[in-house]
Amino acid sequence: MLTYEDIRPSRRGLLGLAAAGLAAATLTAPARAAKVATKARIVIIGAGAAGTAMANRLIDRLDGAEITLVDARAEHLYQPGLSLVAAGLKPASYTLSKTTDWLPSGVRLVSEKAAAIDPVAKSVTTEGGTRLDYDFLIVAPGLVLDHGAIPGFSLDMVGSNGIGALYAGPEYAAKTWDAARKFTEEGGVAVMTRPTTEMKCAGAPLKHAFLVEDIASRGVGAGKYEVHYAAPQGALFGVPIVAEKVRMLFGQRGIKTHMNHKLLSIEPGQKRATFEKTEIDSVTKTEVKSTVEIPYDYLHVIPPQRAPDVVRQSGLSWADKWTDQGWVECDQKTLRHLRYPEIFALGDVAGVPKGKTAASVKWQVPVVEDHLIAAIEGREGVETYDGYTSCPLITRVGRAMLVEFDYNNNLVPSFPGVIAPLEELWISWLMKEVALKATYNAMLRGKA
Repeated sequence: MLTYEDIRPSRRGLLGLAAAGLAAATLTAPARAAKVATKARIVIIGAGAAGTAMANRLIDRLDGAEITLVDARAEHLYQPGLSLVAAGLKPASYTLSKTTDWLPSGVRLVSEKAAAIDPVAKSVTTEGGTRLDYDFLIVAPGLVLDHGAIPGFSLDMVGSNGIGALYAGPEYAAKTWDAARKFTEEGGVAVMTRPTTEMKCAGAPLKHAFLVEDIASRGVGAGKYEVHYAAPQGALFGVPIVAEKVRMLFGQRGIKTHMNHKLLSIEPGQKRATFEKTEIDSVTKTEVKSTVEIPYDYLHVIPPQRAPDVVRQSGLSWADKWTDQGWVECDQKTLRHLRYPEIFALGDVAGVPKGKTAASVKWQVPVVEDHLIAAIEGREGVETYDGYTSCPLITRVGRAMLVEFDYNNNLVPSFPGVIAPLEELWISWLMKEVALKATYNAMLRGKA
């Protein structure tokens, strides 16, 4: 079986690439503007990628502001690493660090969960009863994985009985590999799923399917396994040209697709998943729904995803779209709330058509920073977010496509003429496996 060590480049080569990437980022970074004097009270909900990056940037930009970060989590999770953990390529510890490791001096951390937001009174209340009044609020708590929405499934099943769920966190990603490894060594039928809702990193289900198939091909061998990909959507990816490329690769690799299939429930004892299949009647042109059972030896579950209750109960969510999910209502170009101009949304919770990736956060944070600073100074901001989303789409161990796109589904490659976005390249794999984390860490520090 091919292992990571088989394709791992030299340490000197990796360090050289990382150093070159960081040097380029430093050379191209714009000079920081002079600090703005203010007594503004700024509350940030969430110490994930978006909240932490924003706190660091605001400390650099503001002099005298009261910046409070609200999050009960002691550990910071590097979520882009979970797909590597779930394929046995990284240990769970690769994704973990301390929340406090990334916070600058001058930021007050309230280690409690936000329980309520009152946008009229301009206050946030924590589960411990602490009230935080604000002049500006940045909502960046991430999202909720609704595992309870799938009858028959619970997180304590992950790692046994052929069940995986890499999204649930480092421990579960490692247990996912336990289940997936058994499949790659013994064969059988693998079924990959994705939810009906919006989701973080929509490429992750595809990456997992590609990686598991690749490792199985080198382990148990051809003819002894099947990989099935079942999704409620009608296409494999939201960007048509990428969807077609994935469809072609799936065909070449023998990965069978089941589009318009929504996971309804599982029966772990019988190793059987039940899906709701939606078809269009050729005569009446109306939807016809039926149930389909697919047996499995390995099942990867990705649950529906929603905004946290503190957001959904605050009156900040969209009233006319994503009503079952509760994403924050905001302008898609400025991420500013449409009814409460002192509130901004960042990251997964933002109610915009795209942007639930760490790479999106990198481009969203400077936009919110610009408009918040402008509001403090009594002027209009000028920066806009165009929906930039990046997905280093791993297709094999050692190969990936560096897919980058915007709201309009245009491909927007960062390295035109150097890295072809729809080619399976070793350099694109290296961007994911090595350079991405260095860039991510720089972003957390407010430097990228």
